[in-house]
Amino acid sequence: MAISSPEQRLWWKQPIHGAELAWIIVVFLWGLFMFFFMIAWHFIGNQNLSTETYRVSPDSYVERVEAFADEFQATDASGNLMEEEGVPVVRPPAGGDAYLVARLWEFWPILELKVGESYRFHISSADWQHGFSLQPVNINLSVHPGYEHVLSLTPTETGVYGIVCNEFCGIGHHSMTGRIRVVE
Repeated sequence: MAISSPEQRLWWKQPIHGAELAWIIVVFLWGLFMFFFMIAWHFIGNQNLSTETYRVSPDSYVERVEAFADEFQATDASGNLMEEEGVPVVRPPAGGDAYLVARLWEFWPILELKVGESYRFHISSADWQHGFSLQPVNINLSVHPGYEHVLSLTPTETGVYGIVCNEFCGIGHHSMTGRIRVVE
């Protein structure tokens, strides 16, 4: 036996208490505020990257990165080509393009950039979807094969910045790291 008849137990037919109505209005207005603020934050916030994205063949992108690395590979005081663990260190010209490729399980090559100089930074994947997370500045991109991301990058502090893949890409994912060195 029910306390009240079924017609009175339907929730949408029950009267709304004033406190509930006030909370519904607050939540609705907060939702509207957050929706429009997300749009506004793209223009007033400094966190969002404005990237250009282009379709590219993974093979042709890798060829472009290899040609870039051959042309701008750094040399030491003795004139020897610089490498770290078999990966070339590349010094792109200030104000120029800097290329990086993500592939199983590395970011290639190591870039050496000058502090205060702007670069057009290009990144794409040669094989799988990878994540590009530049630490500690918290630049994050999802890197897909067939798409080249281009963004403006101006290093403001010297140091060695780590690159971590933050998209699971297979058995060697845990060791997929890279570096960008910023020098005077």
